[in-house]
Amino acid sequence: MQVFWAKGYEGAQLNDLTAAIGVKPPSFYAAFGSKEAAFREAIDLYIATIGSAQMRALEQAVTVRDGLRAMLEGSVEVALSTKSGGCFLILGVVNCLPANEVAREHLMRARRKTVELVSDRLRRGVADGELPADTDIPRLAAFYHGILQAISFQARDGATRAELRALIDPALRALDPA
Repeated sequence: MQVFWAKGYEGAQLNDLTAAIGVKPPSFYAAFGSKEAAFREAIDLYIATIGSAQMRALEQAVTVRDGLRAMLEGSVEVALSTKSGGCFLILGVVNCLPANEVAREHLMRARRKTVELVSDRLRRGVADGELPADTDIPRLAAFYHGILQAISFQARDGATRAELRALIDPALRALDPA
């Protein structure tokens, strides 16, 4: 997972992957079957471990604003948790050769799941009366997903924790009444 996170799907070479887990190529292929299958497992592992805390925080917070804040703060911490910076789900496949479309689609499904989780929390905010009934949930969910992407790309470019956290309050103002 760390190799794919740092180098992306296309940048990760077999020798990088085998060195990271301490096996020879035949053992790698026996364990995973292919680089693509290893990538899918790495994404699933990331979602189940590193990427799950901020989504749980989003869901479990008492208010939608607190949940979004916790999700964004968690995203900053994840984005700064590796030397390469950023979020594996966002940066795992940025450029994609046609031969690697299946890997990109797996990552896109994972990102769509993030948007669905944000949408679900926004819907709950509407149902609880925290947000107006006419809230444009798809647009707002896409906006917050865009903020997650901004955090990831800026972290990859070397932004500091303070610079990334400075994105949160302006993003939460999108919840304020017009």
